[in-house]
Amino acid sequence: MSNVAPQLTAAAADFGGAVCNVECMFGMTGYGKGNLVLNGRDITVEVKSVNHRYFEYTGRMSRAYSFLDDKIKKEVQSMISRGKVEVSLMINYTQKSDTRITADIPLAKSYYEALQSIAYSLDIPLNASVKELSKFDGVLTRTRTEEDADALWNDVNIVLHKAMEGFLEMRKAEGEKLKEDVLSRLVTIENILGEIEVEAPLRVRAYREKLYSKLLVILEDRQIDEGRILTEAAVFADRVAIDEETTRLHSHIAQYRNILNSGEPRGRKLDFLTQELNRETNTIGSKANDLSITNKVVEIKAEIEKIREQIQNIE
Repeated sequence: MSNVAPQLTAAAADFGGAVCNVECMFGMTGYGKGNLVLNGRDITVEVKSVNHRYFEYTGRMSRAYSFLDDKIKKEVQSMISRGKVEVSLMINYTQKSDTRITADIPLAKSYYEALQSIAYSLDIPLNASVKELSKFDGVLTRTRTEEDADALWNDVNIVLHKAMEGFLEMRKAEGEKLKEDVLSRLVTIENILGEIEVEAPLRVRAYREKLYSKLLVILEDRQIDEGRILTEAAVFADRVAIDEETTRLHSHIAQYRNILNSGEPRGRKLDFLTQELNRETNTIGSKANDLSITNKVVEIKAEIEKIREQIQNIE
């Protein structure tokens, strides 16, 4: 039996580590349950988690087994990096009980003699039974039998890893759905960004034509200074240029994909990168000076907001 825990530990490490370095991504919502009867103990472990910025652990178990709490926490933390995790441990003995009941016979005899004295003094029958005597304070004492703490932890650890297998499987399934959704939204953002990049240069031409038309009306028959128009158009083009912002957005999107396909925890990096996506998009919006581009910026921001909501659940 002692070899089972290391095997399960290795399996869990493979599942949460090397095997899934590139292919897998984990969410932070999960549930797993393990139940085994080992060495006369019926052990049940339940693990569940929800999203959280950091790793937060809560253990629920009988006070008698509280010495296992820190071991369980470290074991769980070795497999996940983020999430609000709750682990419940229940142990029932199927063979030998973990408690022993002892009777204080002299004390019971003293109680009985005291009852006899009362009965004799009041001239009433003595109806005391063994069951009634056992209820007096101190007659029966419950003590927990000592057990091998290392052996108990080994058994609990085996069941914990069984629960973690299902727990990680659920987090993996959630993570893959989140990854697919985010990648799809990145494609949408790229498509909209491509439309903006096509429309952006047309604004300068439209501005130049609009300026020329206004000058025709103002100056009527007088000659228009073509050089001045070109200068004004150049100033306008520089003011509304978004080449740097679109280039950085493309770079951020490429980084996003790289992080999503990396084998390390991704949540915090994606949090930062999402802020950068939003910042560059806001800059494009402030420079837009064009209703069509402004509308496309709103569409991109909507996609970024949906991505931001999704990555809150990525480990």
